Amino acid sequence: MQEVMSTNEKVRCDWCRGSELYEKYHDEEWGVPVHDDKKHFEFLILESAQAGLNWLTILKRREGYRKAFASFDVEKVARFTDADYERLIKDEGIIRNKLKVRGAITNAQLFINIQKEFGSFNQYIWSFVDGKTIQNEWKSMKEVPATTKESDALSKDLKKRGFKFAGSTIMYAHMQACGLVNDHITSCFRHSQLQN
Repeated sequence: MQEVMSTNEKVRCDWCRGSELYEKYHDEEWGVPVHDDKKHFEFLILESAQAGLNWLTILKRREGYRKAFASFDVEKVARFTDADYERLIKDEGIIRNKLKVRGAITNAQLFINIQKEFGSFNQYIWSFVDGKTIQNEWKSMKEVPATTKESDALSKDLKKRGFKFAGSTIMYAHMQACGLVNDHITSCFRHSQLQN
């Protein structure tokens, strides 16, 4: 197992190697339980943009996404017009993939439908893990799966609702980022901090 030691000697998951931005994200956000719909929507946009790319590429553009997508205000994004779409595919602050941009707008509209049906997107998504973080005990990142039965179920349901870029791998990344699972390796200092 490879572990990363930073200058402050904390043992971290090895995927955040070599970047202060990655380390900060790992230390402060990744795996922290999210119960705020705006934050869930932000991660859905960012993770769908990541499809086929490196997460660091997206993190570096996070502020660009914040500006382009109305500070992740789902109501505003859901009302984006064709003119907004044209603006977005010319915006160098984001990944200018036409399908991903169109998908983000579609997903915003569907996100609102889920909020109306369940009271919040948060209520909906946490139901796939019975309302509590799944505490994994991985010794190495090699053990961490790309998908699980929970992410398969979430993906299947979102796709049935019409969501774009909602495959099981992307949904598992969302579950990891938003603390529905604790996938920090056991030797990482964050693993024990995020046990409920």
